[in-house]
Amino acid sequence: MDAVQLILTSRRALAGSGEGAGILAEVWQAQALAQAIGSRLAVSGPPELRGEALGLTELAGRGCGVLGAPDLDPGDLLAARLTELDDARRALLDLSGLLGEVGIALVGLASSADDQGTYWKCMEAIDAADESRDRVLEMLRKLAAREEREEREGALPER
Repeated sequence: MDAVQLILTSRRALAGSGEGAGILAEVWQAQALAQAIGSRLAVSGPPELRGEALGLTELAGRGCGVLGAPDLDPGDLLAARLTELDDARRALLDLSGLLGEVGIALVGLASSADDQGTYWKCMEAIDAADESRDRVLEMLRKLAAREEREEREGALPER
């Protein structure tokens, strides 16, 4: 399944996740998806994105590790369904939005947490999501710079 479709699926699931454990499960899914997208870009994405993509993979993996894997059937794991990443720009734009929504959901959960363990788990996951989003935004900046450079070079008269 294409990355953009999986991100949309994740956004919908997060929006409908309810409370507590449901939010944490969808946040974990979103981080696992970010990790898979980062890994895909690191291996086969544009060369100028590979370093940031590796960083995204690491940071999103940290976000998953903080939360611990939810009890999911293998078929429910969104990241495992990633087979295509046709439009890196669109996928990164949508992933940025998803990671922003993850942070908002975690802030809400942390502010209503009854125990310190959940509160600190949310705080660490917020940090991981924020840093992951920063990597995504940097990759978008690099893509824009590459496109601008290609347009300039294409507009130069031949000598």
